[in-house]
Amino acid sequence: MNIAWFKNDLRTQDNNSLFQAAQSEKPLIAVYFFDPKQFKTDRFGFKKTEKYRAQFLIETVQELRSELEKLNISLLVFAEEPETKLPEIIKNYKIENVFLQKEWTFEERMVVEGVKANCSNSVTFVETYDQFLIHPDDLTYSSFDKIPEVFTQWRKKCEKQADIRKTVAIKPLNPENLLGEATAIPSLEDLGLESFEVDERTAFPFKGGALQGLKRMKNYFWETKNLARYKKTRNGLVGKDYSSKLSAWLANGSISPRTIYYEVKKFEQEETKNDSTYWLIFELYWRDFFKYVSLKHGDKIFHLSGILDKDYHWSTTKAAREEWIEGRTKYDFVNANMKEIALTGFMSNRGRQNVASFWAKELQQDWRIGAAYFESMLIDYDVHSNYGNWLYNSGVGNDPRDRKFNIESQADRYDGDRKYRDLWLAKTLFD
Repeated sequence: MNIAWFKNDLRTQDNNSLFQAAQSEKPLIAVYFFDPKQFKTDRFGFKKTEKYRAQFLIETVQELRSELEKLNISLLVFAEEPETKLPEIIKNYKIENVFLQKEWTFEERMVVEGVKANCSNSVTFVETYDQFLIHPDDLTYSSFDKIPEVFTQWRKKCEKQADIRKTVAIKPLNPENLLGEATAIPSLEDLGLESFEVDERTAFPFKGGALQGLKRMKNYFWETKNLARYKKTRNGLVGKDYSSKLSAWLANGSISPRTIYYEVKKFEQEETKNDSTYWLIFELYWRDFFKYVSLKHGDKIFHLSGILDKDYHWSTTKAAREEWIEGRTKYDFVNANMKEIALTGFMSNRGRQNVASFWAKELQQDWRIGAAYFESMLIDYDVHSNYGNWLYNSGVGNDPRDRKFNIESQADRYDGDRKYRDLWLAKTLFD
């Protein structure tokens, strides 16, 4: 028997690990873990996964189970540590092959290595890179060490030379394949988190799940044609349609970047090809770039000195931290953005850059605290993009210009009518 171990690849469409597993004539089951380590308090005092992303994840796994059942594949779900539970499953079900998405960042790597250490040598782990637009084997560089530190250099070469692999589809297995025990998907309360009502002002009023991601893409691309205006609206702050909002489904792998890429190409053929359609693909390249940065530099992306080994003097001031998180700084633009993330688990790209620059460049506070807070709160948290962007905005990453944002100028430019600030500062979480 084989098992597909789902992690941040929570989809049945264009899932190469699942595709490989389904090619075998052996019976196949699937498993997902709500790893308790991901819901504990980290070294900075934040829950590693707060309620917003946890709820999105629960919805995603619920939908994944339903979609797998259509393929006659059972999904076992456990709120236990994989290092302990998965070897037990492998033994009980006499698993021969484990198919999984390949991970390389520290915590994810330790989990996989922990599972392997507790299994017999007779078990084969088939790990597949599957979270990229450009597959590592198709990269135009001879090794990860050759990848440039500057995004533009990397992108221009990749745009000219790299091929994007086609998506894969899985056919339903024999109905007799539906095996495995009945297991429950945990609630927020089961995970030690509070239930919540979605704030009506949120720019991200969406639910988790691969079908929900495809539904959003269909709406943004085809029903509203907002894709054709993306470059003009992408720096917006209010409402669900200033950007695609596909990042959350990308982050937990319930939609693949290849699926989005080919849908954009279809839109270009059938509707229009312009700066906006190009810019959405441009953002997929940025996402890939940060993944390759972490492949190149490894655990240095989590170090205080970053990938540049810069020795800045960083502070850890309790008052500064509380004022930043609670939205009580001297800048109302920063405050509005911090209120939004606290109340919804979402923040615009423009907001993220400004609050990060303020925290790291102006207050000169330990950037890892900011990164950890974002990890806790953001629905669309992705380890590579989150830490890559924080390195970038903190002067220890891939920004060759080491920029510092002028917060007041940014507020005037992007919220000149104060619509955004008035929306979020009218009511506070902490009053």
